[in-house]
Amino acid sequence: MWLKKPNASDEEYRQLCMAIERELGLPISFEGRYRWIVFLNSRIDPRVPVLNRYYGIFHDGTLKVRGIDLRRHDTPEIVRKCQADMLAVLSRANSSQEFRALIPRALDVLRHYVSLLSSGNVPLEDLVIEKRLSKMPQEYRNQVPQAVAARHLVREGGSIHAGQNLSFIISDGDSRIADNRALPLELIDKSTTYDPEAYVKLIVSSATNLFLPFDFTIQKLRAAAASS
Repeated sequence: MWLKKPNASDEEYRQLCMAIERELGLPISFEGRYRWIVFLNSRIDPRVPVLNRYYGIFHDGTLKVRGIDLRRHDTPEIVRKCQADMLAVLSRANSSQEFRALIPRALDVLRHYVSLLSSGNVPLEDLVIEKRLSKMPQEYRNQVPQAVAARHLVREGGSIHAGQNLSFIISDGDSRIADNRALPLELIDKSTTYDPEAYVKLIVSSATNLFLPFDFTIQKLRAAAASS
């Protein structure tokens, strides 16, 4: 539950929690006051914000996030670093007005990571994606990356089963041939190189998750990331 009252103190919120607990008999605790908080759009209906996807800063400077890339187990480290660095910039804001003023600096961070990826010099360990197989590899009709990676391992004599987690990178093999692209870690060697464009799409998508409530679409962010 989020409440808003101009100039309210921590003690007022604690007193409110105590009153609610007395009246309803439900345990309730005060988590803290936010400087600002952003509720993100629903994945089902982008026009509607939801309460389980948000990020914000408490008055003590602590960052609180839910439902964004930083919290997902399958987010590659390069995307996690980029989103964390953008949030670090935004965390300097003490109000919604200051937050909006800092968005251009956060986009500078995005541009830095796009440039880093495009250079081809990001370590492969920062690009690992982990996905769970929901069924056996041969049962997938679509060429999703985890199924492609699993088929690689099967061809090499590996044992694969539904429910297994697979770690892979997106290589820069022939984009017309999916099997050349999702390479499991077990088959990566010194000659393996990654697909910069695939990872740029991922970090732009992660930026969109943060800024879509402010009318920054993927197209706008991709254009901003490409500008110098």
